[in-house]
Amino acid sequence: MLRILANTPYRRLFSAQVVALVGTGLLTVALGLLAYDIAGASAGAVLGTALAIKMVAYVGLAPIAQALAVRLPRRAVMVSLDLIRAAIALALPFVEAIWQIYLLIFLLQAASAAFTPTFQATIPDLLPEEEDYTRALSLSRLAYDLESLLSPLLAAALLTVVSFHVLFVGTVIGFLASALLVLGTSLPRPRPAPPRGVWQRTTRGLRIYLATPRLRALMAINLAVAAAGAMVIVNTVVIVKAGFGLGQSQVALALGAFGGGSMLAALALPRLLDRIPDRPAMLAGAALLAAGAALGSLVDGLTTLCALWAVLGFGYSLAQTPSGRLLRRSAAEEDRPAVFAAQFALSHACWLLAYPLAGWLVPAIGLRTTFLAMAALAAFGTLLATRLWPPRDPDDLVHRHPELRPDHPHLAAHRADGLHHHRYVIDDLHRSWPRHA
Repeated sequence: MLRILANTPYRRLFSAQVVALVGTGLLTVALGLLAYDIAGASAGAVLGTALAIKMVAYVGLAPIAQALAVRLPRRAVMVSLDLIRAAIALALPFVEAIWQIYLLIFLLQAASAAFTPTFQATIPDLLPEEEDYTRALSLSRLAYDLESLLSPLLAAALLTVVSFHVLFVGTVIGFLASALLVLGTSLPRPRPAPPRGVWQRTTRGLRIYLATPRLRALMAINLAVAAAGAMVIVNTVVIVKAGFGLGQSQVALALGAFGGGSMLAALALPRLLDRIPDRPAMLAGAALLAAGAALGSLVDGLTTLCALWAVLGFGYSLAQTPSGRLLRRSAAEEDRPAVFAAQFALSHACWLLAYPLAGWLVPAIGLRTTFLAMAALAAFGTLLATRLWPPRDPDDLVHRHPELRPDHPHLAAHRADGLHHHRYVIDDLHRSWPRHA
């Protein structure tokens, strides 16, 4: 897997991702402490609102930001957004009111909503071979999992010698280091897209996404991932502290089990996807999430919880990590940023639904029934994905263009006057999926 780091531009971008993730992890810890410093016992409500603001920014702004930035050089866009994020993080220690936290978090996540899809759409251009790109996806998943494990430990170590306000400085350093690494990276120029209006550019990724069967299935898998993942993220502390009467270290241990399972899947995926297609792997991951969430209603101690969380982590990574491959094969090169932005927005819309459900249902119907309800939601997503994603899903499809003149360049390029075949993606000439496909 690590051999792809021999690609210098990718290695620098991956390093930028890692240092930015460390900075974001420190920000998460510092933000919780800042909220407690300002709001006291209401800190949980403040953080919950900040998390909702983050999701709203991701869902609403990713396609718009991508549409506005599509004609700008990628490197300049990413460096500028890193500098904006660093400036906002630098301002956070000086806030004195809760509304200021909300405003700065919205601005920070708005910048991330523009940065992340641009970054993700750049990697397939750097690694055109599918085998290399698969390994890059797994490496990225490992980076996220390691960050979730190591950033809290780093923050805890720093807090023994400095105030939590210093953690924001670590976040600023992370974003500045990311900007420097991106600035020093030579990125390929994306293929220029035909001129379009802002509204067309904003909605293009969503239109391509929703017109492609495998991507509609990916949306359903996103729902299964969010339903089970939200139970882990939202309710681990409730289960461990209120349910088992244990402490903070046991909370960290349970979350570490989830991250460990995810890392194990990320390590196994490159070889697995060399042998089987994306569809059975991702559907198996979604089914594992639904079954694991249902088994959560039977958990009776820390050992069984950690074992179940490891299984859910494995399913989480198995269902989610190959999604980049689907996006890459489902869009023309010039449309990739728009499609990645659509996935970013739609997947976070699922989290925007799942987070409050996982939090609000527990006091209303109890923890065990909440597990079953979220398992049902994950099972619905899995079954819907199975239905939407055809078992036979080739890239090359036979189709016709009755609307085109016989001398149209597209038909001439494929030496066809009727039925012809090629790699099929939704674009200006192919606005809907062939029915026989």
